[in-house]
Amino acid sequence: MNKDVFSLLRRIFWHRSVSMNPDVSLPPQRIAISLLTLDIIYLTLSMLIAFSLAGDYTYTGFVDRTLIIPLLVTLLVSAVIFIRIGLYRAMIRFMGQHAIWTILISITYSSIVLTMAIYVSGNKISTLLSMTYWIFAVLFIGGTRLCVRAFFHSLKWLNSKNVIIYGAGESGRQLLTALQHGENFRVIAFVDDEMSLHGSVINGVPVVPPKSISSISTEFNISQVLLALPTISSERRREIINSLAGFTVSVKTVPKISELVSGRAIVGQIQDIDLSDLLGREPVPPNPELIEKCIASKVVLVTGAGGSIGAELCRQILQSSPRVLIMLDNSEFALYKIQNLIKSETKFNSTELICLLGSAQDFNRMKKIYSTFDVQTVYHAAAYKHVPIVEYNVAEGVANNVFGTAASAQAARESNVETFVLISTDKAVRPANVMGASKRFAELVVQGLALEEWKTRFCIVRFGNVLGSSGSVVPLFKKQIQGGGPVTVTHPDVSRYFMSLEEAAQLVLQASAMGTGGDVFVLDMGEPVRILELAKRMIQLSGYSSNRSNEISDNIDIEFIGLRPGEKLHEELLLGTRVAGTGHPMIMRAEEETLAYTTIEQALQSLESHCLKADCAGISAVLQSTVDGYANHEIRHDHIWLKQSNTERYMPENRASDEKIKPFPNRMLRDKPRT
Repeated sequence: MNKDVFSLLRRIFWHRSVSMNPDVSLPPQRIAISLLTLDIIYLTLSMLIAFSLAGDYTYTGFVDRTLIIPLLVTLLVSAVIFIRIGLYRAMIRFMGQHAIWTILISITYSSIVLTMAIYVSGNKISTLLSMTYWIFAVLFIGGTRLCVRAFFHSLKWLNSKNVIIYGAGESGRQLLTALQHGENFRVIAFVDDEMSLHGSVINGVPVVPPKSISSISTEFNISQVLLALPTISSERRREIINSLAGFTVSVKTVPKISELVSGRAIVGQIQDIDLSDLLGREPVPPNPELIEKCIASKVVLVTGAGGSIGAELCRQILQSSPRVLIMLDNSEFALYKIQNLIKSETKFNSTELICLLGSAQDFNRMKKIYSTFDVQTVYHAAAYKHVPIVEYNVAEGVANNVFGTAASAQAARESNVETFVLISTDKAVRPANVMGASKRFAELVVQGLALEEWKTRFCIVRFGNVLGSSGSVVPLFKKQIQGGGPVTVTHPDVSRYFMSLEEAAQLVLQASAMGTGGDVFVLDMGEPVRILELAKRMIQLSGYSSNRSNEISDNIDIEFIGLRPGEKLHEELLLGTRVAGTGHPMIMRAEEETLAYTTIEQALQSLESHCLKADCAGISAVLQSTVDGYANHEIRHDHIWLKQSNTERYMPENRASDEKIKPFPNRMLRDKPRT
């Protein structure tokens, strides 16, 4: 019997349980009728208590007969008022301030009706009676609802995670409201730096200073700290994140103000820490005038548009309203994905969006695209960038990075494209691997073209690792942490320069406006980040510990696997020490030696010949003779090269066949254009 009563109460007061168990569900109308019946009983009890406490009447039996009609009229009219005012539209488990006000207003109307009914019936009116009736009606109707809500909330919190909200401002209060209506999180406390808020209570949640995090985390087994600070500076955000790294709690955040304004996120949304918050420096602020100079109302083409950097370039280019944006990629799936992503995220107004399949190595294809669409600005992001993969595939890596750049740049020059921007990497500086050497060779190609008198302005943008890009160490660490570890680090001392994906794209767009010809632009990226420290911080901010001596929290091991093929401990951004300033305070122009394009052409011919034969030794020799700082690098990992024995490589019949091999039809070995 008791079980049946409890089941009925759950069905009446907690609508969610109705939907979860359709076999015992009640229609909304029956739920409303049940609640209305209970409220009529509560009003009747309130009337009887009010009459007894007023002491102005002599009762005959149950109640004075002259009061029966006023009572019935009050109950009937009150029922109509409760229904019309919407008292039964609110779900009790979600009952908030608005529902409480609805209850108070409804009972106030009921008190007025009772007073008028007694007056019309000719009975004596007592002020105490009306007040007593109102008080007890509020207690019965409102109090029972609040008790039921509190009961089910206590059941809900049995399986919820205890969290702290850092920031008691408007965003924090909105986040609290959103979480209180859910079932996954229970907010234990607000943490705020504002001393005037300490000791206050917001919606039942106390506000405490930051120093209390340690004790609260231990006492209440806090699982997460939620940063509700969308408007603070990046520097202050990093300070807070670093201060939380000492606790074994997961740190998440609400969106930044820029994401809220753009509509990409809402205040109540909880997301992972922005990868840029892990950097040890302020992001470089963009200059809108520089960004728009080569984009606004122009025809813009991005090669490698399906890659991480290419996709971000496309998103930001659309914000500057080009007349046409052409996205080129040799991967159908990558092109399809970026097309859908841009259409779902970006409102590009009148910009014409064109998706083209093709290889940047195909000179004829590139020239046809440039001339057909009258392309004005090219951002060349098509390249292989994963160091070990290129070490295993030397010929194709060099062909894509070198000849892709040469074909695209040569075609741009002959098509009178206004601006051509090559996206390079810090691995091109004194390279220790084939990928870096091929990117430095590509830089020399662009610099050599810039030395000649042509309409096209050529420039190069060189930066370090991009957080969150494909092949980046950060997504790998996140995946490993989610899988329980271990987190793999190549070497305890390895370090890298980092920048955010958004910032990298902004630098590229700004550099295209500042280039005069053959410029190499480098961002002042601050101090390099130790990969080991980055791994430890990510583990800690995910709520784990990398210290095996910590017996309280879960541990994620860090495993050292050794440097991969072609990797070096530390990267550089400059070949020399000569740098010059630009119009942007955080962007430098490197003054480096270049080679004449005739010299580059000879090296290109030799390099292509070796690539056609997959002759890794010959490729390495050309790279070492052309690229400054690339020396004593033995190619020991290329899969095809390793499978071939020395005998197979240099048999007379193979050498004879090599001589008959014709160059790739649309690469650089072709007749020179008429000048």
